[in-house]
Amino acid sequence: HAHPETLKRMARPAAASRTLHEIENWRKICPEITLRSTFIVGYPGETEEEFSFLLNWLEEAQLDRVGCFQYENVEGAKSNQLSNQVPNAIKQDRWERFMSKANEISCSKLEHKVGTKVEVIVDQIDEDAAICRTKADAPEIDGNLFIDKNFSHLNPGDLLTVKVDEASDYDLWGAEVR
Repeated sequence: HAHPETLKRMARPAAASRTLHEIENWRKICPEITLRSTFIVGYPGETEEEFSFLLNWLEEAQLDRVGCFQYENVEGAKSNQLSNQVPNAIKQDRWERFMSKANEISCSKLEHKVGTKVEVIVDQIDEDAAICRTKADAPEIDGNLFIDKNFSHLNPGDLLTVKVDEASDYDLWGAEVR
């Protein structure tokens, strides 16, 4: 989360403004850095104002890879005893709005990769494409880069350079640069 009151209820020390400053500094030092995080929505007491703050923070932070889950009571957790449990319908709505914003950011970031060259590792080959990932992508979690033309000579484990031709919300398509 990013809202100070939500973080306080969660007993988390993070400060959203400091984190944004750190992100800005990291990107100055390493412009190609890939930043990822996972967020929670619907934590007990989370108000619409606090959730809106989180969405605004996410927009400003422009993280590359984002996950989100809805708060659920966990056996033995102190948060189970907090008042103002958020109704499931509101948690679902907030999760959908959060993921929509994350999707919008991902789509924009991947669109900026069209026309660039990236290094990839081939994970697998099927009849339609070589399925690859960049150094920024975690296997089985993040999107893929697909090479769907002239890929029959490739093998899993191959490292190669690819020119990105197309982007979707989470995936890229391209061609090997020889």
